[in-house]
Amino acid sequence: MSAVAGALIPGSLSPNPSAEGGPPIEIRLVAGPIHYDLLLPLTPRTRARFFHLEQAGLPLADPQAEWLVIGWGSRAFYTHEGSYSDMPAATLWRAVTGDEAVLRADVIGALPQGYESPALKVTPAEYSGLLMAILRQLKLDADYEAIALPAPGFTDTDMFFEATGSFHIFRTCNTWVSRILRRAGIRFGAWTPTPYAVTLSHRWFHPE
Repeated sequence: MSAVAGALIPGSLSPNPSAEGGPPIEIRLVAGPIHYDLLLPLTPRTRARFFHLEQAGLPLADPQAEWLVIGWGSRAFYTHEGSYSDMPAATLWRAVTGDEAVLRADVIGALPQGYESPALKVTPAEYSGLLMAILRQLKLDADYEAIALPAPGFTDTDMFFEATGSFHIFRTCNTWVSRILRRAGIRFGAWTPTPYAVTLSHRWFHPE
């Protein structure tokens, strides 16, 4: 019940001082087995803002790439090699009690015909705020480059990067989605610890 309440109660929004105008921009939420990722359109602005990831080896400039996939989670859990079913108990315990955070990034091509996933129409100002909020999650080295992790990925192109903050049972990959949206000034629930809570919050605050 607390997850349902958290999904429906509006969370506080960070102020967005930008007055940038223009047509709305569509972003999406894509569900995995246990959490949601963000899907950002790979516009020239998106590619330019995430040049750190391109420098580290993520193929943002691939002409077939149309969407940037971004997720956040526990380093031990997220970068575990193998399926969730063979996850060591120590890895699960570390994720529950507290772990370093990582960002996972990937690129994908055009979405399949008829593909359905939760979509949000955001203003250019909100989109700029979202890009900045995500970039602030990246830990950078002394040369201001993203710190890539030598971890096995889920696809041939995805990469993991050191991130700020910490992961624990009350600060999950799904609560990160709502938190990062609200930091951009986009309406979302105050607490969304499960995929269902993210889905419910999206339907409540973005029924369009």
